[in-house]
Amino acid sequence: MKAGHRTVRLELTEPLRISRSTMSAREAVWLSVEHDGATGHGEAVTSVYYRLDAATLERLLAAAGEGLARFPDPETALEALRADGPAGGGTPPAVTAAVEAALLDLVGKRAGSPVHRLLGAVRAPVAATARTIGIASPAHAAVQARRLAASGFTVIKVKAGTPDPEDDVRRVRAVRDAAPRARLLLDPNGAWTAAQAKALLPRFAELGVEAVEQPLAPGDPEALGALAERSPLPVVADEDAVHLEDVRRLAGRVHGVNVKLAKCGGVHAALRIAAAVEGSGTELMLGCLTASSLGLAPAVHLADRARWADLDGHLLLAHDPWAGIGGEDGFVRAGDPPGLGVERRQGRRAAGGTP
Repeated sequence: MKAGHRTVRLELTEPLRISRSTMSAREAVWLSVEHDGATGHGEAVTSVYYRLDAATLERLLAAAGEGLARFPDPETALEALRADGPAGGGTPPAVTAAVEAALLDLVGKRAGSPVHRLLGAVRAPVAATARTIGIASPAHAAVQARRLAASGFTVIKVKAGTPDPEDDVRRVRAVRDAAPRARLLLDPNGAWTAAQAKALLPRFAELGVEAVEQPLAPGDPEALGALAERSPLPVVADEDAVHLEDVRRLAGRVHGVNVKLAKCGGVHAALRIAAAVEGSGTELMLGCLTASSLGLAPAVHLADRARWADLDGHLLLAHDPWAGIGGEDGFVRAGDPPGLGVERRQGRRAAGGTP
């Protein structure tokens, strides 16, 4: 097997503000793995929160690609990755997820099978995805919500966590008024204290918010569990639910866990998390980082296993260099082409890198 990588810059249509930062672009590193004339692709994106810059991703994916050369075929490499990771212990989950995605894409193409079928699903997953509205003025949030509802979105996620919580209340109320039939999710990204959460959650429940992600700062899962126990709306752990052991500690104590493949280590790590929470009363949310359709595709092949799908990262881009999972009408679809089912768009290309 031969592997290569390329780094590109993904620009957002407009800056996305959350409680801890504002982002207008990020770098993506694409991994390509070739064997017997077929090529599989995977993507890892930079993240300040997870301390991954482009140089680090390039170095680690290059090393992982070199490690794949020792395997006779991608099927063998995929089995080894499930057990240990081709680049050895200590590899960041985002890198493992990208390598696994490229191998799944390649194995699926060689078998003539879409990834969801390799994972045991009979039908191609289709899911209503949430669409994120960042921290913005109530008027701007209302314009966005109205446009999203008109485009077919039935789930809207509103970012929160401004210094004045009343700003968040006004923004959610504006979104609710602009899209009265939409299901609303709320995400403060850990910005609230326990006292603030206790005071705010009943107000957001009255506004029809369906669930809140990570209301408290990560690092105290006991506090998050205690809050969930008395919360008037479901509490979903995100930053406190990174690895399988984190999820096991939270299972049955929170109403949901947000599984991001770049956070947990890929498709099979996500399936282990799903198995760990089964029957506990804790449900799955499938989330993502801002990335291209290539980066989102592996999670879309799992979308029918989650109560909430928050797979809109590619929809935030000014130009998505890959296509194949939809989403523009509010629904992501895995489809039936072999592998991940995505392909490069013709015409304009992402900035940076070389072919």
